[in-house]
Amino acid sequence: MEKYLTSLSKCVLFKGLNKEEIKLLLSSVSYDISFYNKGDVVAIEEDECNDLGIILKGSVEIHKSFPSGKIVTINNFDEGNIFGEALVFSGRHIYPATIISSNNTEIMYIHKKNIINMMRLNDDVLNNFVSVLSNRILMLNERITNLSYDTVRKKIANLLLNEYKKQKSLFLTFPYSRKKMAELLNIPRPSLSRELVNMKDEGIIDFDKNLIKIVDIDYIENCLLE
Repeated sequence: MEKYLTSLSKCVLFKGLNKEEIKLLLSSVSYDISFYNKGDVVAIEEDECNDLGIILKGSVEIHKSFPSGKIVTINNFDEGNIFGEALVFSGRHIYPATIISSNNTEIMYIHKKNIINMMRLNDDVLNNFVSVLSNRILMLNERITNLSYDTVRKKIANLLLNEYKKQKSLFLTFPYSRKKMAELLNIPRPSLSRELVNMKDEGIIDFDKNLIKIVDIDYIENCLLE
């Protein structure tokens, strides 16, 4: 447990708790820790989800497959993130997508009943849990909104505007590749690259690798109103 306290202190579930409080809290419940190599399957779509997962080390990707054979990366979770928090309390606790380990990853699993016990023992855990669920709902709404836009440019503009609000800067840093960005926007990568170049040529944005600068914020905002 000692070697995981630093990672656990980064977990959104334990926000506001110090390492000793986290250690004491976890000593009152049972949990399991699993190890995965890069590319290992953490959970397969339609598997039962009875536990909340906390990423202690490494990262995972959430993949959604379609009958056509297309696979889309829905999200990426790093050290300190949790997954399965909504599923374990749902009436149909089934994974809606497949989870793949992005590198050597260690995950702590806590059963539903032990999550409830931690909430009873510490109000901060309860508040943090509700906050996580709220943020997930907002994220889902953003994805749904993005799917409603009818052009590649609008999808990009929506993404840039959301990141501008989150990062509070015209200089946006993206922790993922263009390929993953295209998957998140549900557009082909060549289309994404082509439109980014067009927007750069028009003086709307500038970019270098994972850094994108919004040059014309008014255009970005007005683009979504057309």
